[in-house]
Amino acid sequence: MLTKRQYQLLKLIEKCLHENGVPPSFEEMKEAIGLKSKSGIHRLISGLEERGFIRRLPNKARALEILRLPDNDHSEMNISAKSVLNRQTTRSFSRLSENLIANSVELPKYGKIAAGTPIEALRSNETVAVPANMIGNGDHYALTVAGDSMIEAGILDGDTVIIQRTNTVENGQIAVALVDGCEVTLKKIRRKGNAVLLEPCNKEYETRIYSPERITIQGKLVGLMRNYD
Repeated sequence: MLTKRQYQLLKLIEKCLHENGVPPSFEEMKEAIGLKSKSGIHRLISGLEERGFIRRLPNKARALEILRLPDNDHSEMNISAKSVLNRQTTRSFSRLSENLIANSVELPKYGKIAAGTPIEALRSNETVAVPANMIGNGDHYALTVAGDSMIEAGILDGDTVIIQRTNTVENGQIAVALVDGCEVTLKKIRRKGNAVLLEPCNKEYETRIYSPERITIQGKLVGLMRNYD
């Protein structure tokens, strides 16, 4: 079942495609749905994509395709049926929450990963409960993502990423990298000759290239958690 805002956005995209042949811009979506930032639109689009309602067309800016629509509009659902469904959903979520709590581990949650701040400076007393099956052996921690440099990898502003501590990663893995001992960033790591490339997953950002001694790997991405609007 879609959230109210996911449903509103899907109907808006459908309307614009039908009337204009192109989907609305992110700015138009933001204004129509009543969100304050475009990162909220990114979350909604990713949620619709993960649920199989839309897909983003590769190599095309502002290109979305509707794959399917909800079986029933919210407005057309029978009130009695909705009431039963809500009770069933509440019980299901209650059982799910109990299972998650019973099978979760507490990880230290650092602040927002942002340029100019070492991981150590992000330490706080905050923790986050993470499903035990999301992590493996070793030490782990959580970070809050700031910015949109990794949106094409499905990592959005405000997401919580789960990081396994390690100082080595394979080529192409997403990792936390410390640059020159003072700037920390979440990027895809690639090695090319004697250089280390910090590669964003957003065409609006450039790949940064460094000599190996300037880069310290502080962990690799192993999981992600998100709150939907």
